[in-house]
Amino acid sequence: MTPDGALAGGPAVILIEPQLGENIGMAARAMMNCGLTDMRLVNPRDEWPNRHAEAAAAGATAIIEGVRVYDTTEAAIADLQMVYATTARPRDMTMEVVTPCEAVARMKADETGCVRSGVLFGKEAKGLKNDDVALANAILKVPLNPAFTSLNLAQAVFVLGYEWFQLGDETEDAVLAVPKETRLATKSELQGLFDHLETELDDSGFFRVREKKPIMVRNIRNVLQRARFTEQEIRTFRGIITSLVKKRKR
Repeated sequence: MTPDGALAGGPAVILIEPQLGENIGMAARAMMNCGLTDMRLVNPRDEWPNRHAEAAAAGATAIIEGVRVYDTTEAAIADLQMVYATTARPRDMTMEVVTPCEAVARMKADETGCVRSGVLFGKEAKGLKNDDVALANAILKVPLNPAFTSLNLAQAVFVLGYEWFQLGDETEDAVLAVPKETRLATKSELQGLFDHLETELDDSGFFRVREKKPIMVRNIRNVLQRARFTEQEIRTFRGIITSLVKKRKR
């Protein structure tokens, strides 16, 4: 436990473009209830620090004081290796869908192997954009009444936190065995691969129909996300791209 009594560890809670300080504060309160400590904000609508968030946190001061603010989702998840995107809406993407219970079991197992996880939550009115969902390894969906699946931000955060807290120290065998010489790639390293590959595909004329490029990019990223690359595999894959490009340019 940390000096303020909060439990250490747990996934990062990443709020994308939150609109109201009160909602951020209530989400922080839900986190503190469940022992989660790492809150990150991406482009909040109102200025930060926010007095309304502090008031709504109702004593979850440590969470509010530790908040980190980022301009982009990519920057907010750069140090993470596994990311889950919360959404109730169907997406035109081929992605694994897991419940909070399943996701937390994986996160607990991953944590024993020093794999850092995070969960993306969209803004109150519209949820996550497809480009944000495409950055995740899997979709996290709460099983609810099909006729009414709407949750407010704090409720959604609490569902995740409650499952985490309930699981306690129960862990399963690691989901993926990684050699000691390497580790799972961070999202920053994976983004480097995406940028490298997409730049070369652009240069080679692969994205011939420009209107379709955003969808094609998301599909390519989804495929690569599912591979769960290690840091060594990222370097190998980028080496392959470089080698193919050199051969093409001769």
